[in-house]
Amino acid sequence: MENVTEVRIDRLAYGGDAIGKLPDGRVVFIPYALPGERVRVSLVDEKPHLVRAKLLEVIEPSDERISPRCPHFGLCGGCHYQHMKYPAQLKSKAHILQEQLERIGHFKEIPPIRIGASPEEWYYRNHIQFHLTHTGELGFQIARTNQSFPVRECHLPEKLINQIWPQIEIEPHLGFDRISLRSGMDGELMLILEGSNPPVLDFSIENLTLSVVQVGPFGTAVLEGSDHILIEISGKRFKVSPTSFFQVNKSQASAIVKHCLDLLTLTPNMTVLDVYAGVGLFSAFIAPKVKRLVGIELSPEACEDFINNLDEFDNVDLYEAPADQVLSSVQFKPDLILIDPPRAGLGKQTAQAVVAQGAEHLVYISCDPATLARDGRLLMMGGYALIEIHLFDMFPQTYHIESLSVWKKK
Repeated sequence: MENVTEVRIDRLAYGGDAIGKLPDGRVVFIPYALPGERVRVSLVDEKPHLVRAKLLEVIEPSDERISPRCPHFGLCGGCHYQHMKYPAQLKSKAHILQEQLERIGHFKEIPPIRIGASPEEWYYRNHIQFHLTHTGELGFQIARTNQSFPVRECHLPEKLINQIWPQIEIEPHLGFDRISLRSGMDGELMLILEGSNPPVLDFSIENLTLSVVQVGPFGTAVLEGSDHILIEISGKRFKVSPTSFFQVNKSQASAIVKHCLDLLTLTPNMTVLDVYAGVGLFSAFIAPKVKRLVGIELSPEACEDFINNLDEFDNVDLYEAPADQVLSSVQFKPDLILIDPPRAGLGKQTAQAVVAQGAEHLVYISCDPATLARDGRLLMMGGYALIEIHLFDMFPQTYHIESLSVWKKK
């Protein structure tokens, strides 16, 4: 017999679920419910102190609840908050960010979290990735599984990408698992195919600058057009290779760059480290204002892009190596360290190496509040104080949280 009960929702958790308590006191996680709602749920995974449930009915809906725009919402694993008004999404993300810092980082005092809303709530992604179904259709993964379903519409990619992807057909059973579309300047698009076999494509698009590249175990092969795409941020053009990371929300990338430049007092006698420098998004704006800029990046493709994007500057050095190795072996005597790690964060060894560099200020750009909280505790133990924190909503309609925090040496 199905175990059905009613729950009052308390808050949202990082990861998209809502949290409530069962009558016996156990915490229950429920997708697609909202704070304040009374809901009927089915318990699907029970453990002694934690339960996961499926939402059956919203008995008392929140005033923040709205109808999702996409018919795939609830099946697709890409969006988590389409049923919530956008201001409520921002408020919930700020609450989650603070909760993660308090619970995981054990922070007692946290500066007020300033929120930078995305100018576009929809159609903001310049990069979208599809998984292929067994019949060769473009698809997304079903929530909480590794299975894919054929997608009919999506409201997150930029409109040019949305015009193009429905026209793409790929012969099935060719060894391709995923394809991506990335948009650049002046209507330029790049189609990135991930697999080991030559693709069979069937689409013809007029008045479009399209590059097609194949990324496989033996490197990247250009099938048509260019081996890179150009993306413009705040008046600067960046070369971005197929496997190089770049922020998917260009408006918010510009906002973060501008905020950094407004926030930091950069002078001609400063040394700045850009750790996890990528293609040089931040370095390109910082280099002309300081004495020395040092980039540290592990990806060979991103390093090539970095060199191209900062070729005009003579005061720039680049280390192609793991961050912890470089920071542990070379003392740069920096005035400022900018850190933009992947979702896994710094980890203990890299955080300790950052602290040992002795910079007066740190700027930490995070895409995961849990690893920020963990790393932040290590920075705090190393003698740094959190003095400012800003949430830039890079991913509307999803649970993902991008933040910029500023740390000062005590």
